[in-house]
Amino acid sequence: MRTCVAFLPLLVALATTPGSAFAQTTPADSPICTDRPTNGNYACTVPAGMVQIEADVFNWTTNQVAGGRVDSIAFTNPVLKFGLTDNSDLQINWAPYVRVRSRDAAGLVSIADGVGDVTLRYKRRLTDPANALQIAVLPFVKVPTAPGGIGNGKVEGGIAVPINYSVPGGWTVTLGPQFNVIADTDGSGHRTGLTGLVNVAKSLGAVTLLGELWTRQDFTSAGTVDQYSADAAVVWLARPNLQFDIGANFGLNRNTPDVVSYIGVSTRF
Repeated sequence: MRTCVAFLPLLVALATTPGSAFAQTTPADSPICTDRPTNGNYACTVPAGMVQIEADVFNWTTNQVAGGRVDSIAFTNPVLKFGLTDNSDLQINWAPYVRVRSRDAAGLVSIADGVGDVTLRYKRRLTDPANALQIAVLPFVKVPTAPGGIGNGKVEGGIAVPINYSVPGGWTVTLGPQFNVIADTDGSGHRTGLTGLVNVAKSLGAVTLLGELWTRQDFTSAGTVDQYSADAAVVWLARPNLQFDIGANFGLNRNTPDVVSYIGVSTRF
């Protein structure tokens, strides 16, 4: 627990540190830039004083487990962002209603529903927005607000380092290394984990196509739990401050949910 709580001072310290000399401002009239869809994050931040909402309209996860099946549905899953400066923002993610339906191998069905966990994030962009290479740091803390059957009741956290590189021809390559502090499954405390991804996006005017390979390793007391997925999404920039997306993540091993599908909308004002 102490390891996760240690991320709280880091959030505060980063939020109150003056911007570096090489981190220039993000124009308020630039098109909206989001941390969705797919699992990757972008180094861009919300312009100072502006509010941005990025939300799943609908998110459905299905997985075959030990001869049974688990379906999780989040009815909206918004991330609210506020631009602190033109190279940093604060973010809060909270799903107001989540429903988990489990059916075991014998056909018995159980249902859990309620609110989701709260995740607090802070993003600091480290590079000039005019650069082809963009880098940011993104520490986060999960606060356990979800009931049993939906959340694990534990504080968790970590830090991500979004790295984006713009390639001529409308291509963007994104890397997403992330260090996680997770609750151990046996209740003995917290352990570490790593997440990584490679994302390739192609812009076709107002439409962007994305493909991604994602991996996660959790180092638990029972051993390493590996997850892998192949993700795809389509984004439509309807207006400079309004974006719609649709996508799905496909699990590549037994530890990963079979399919995560979603429809999302993002807006800024």
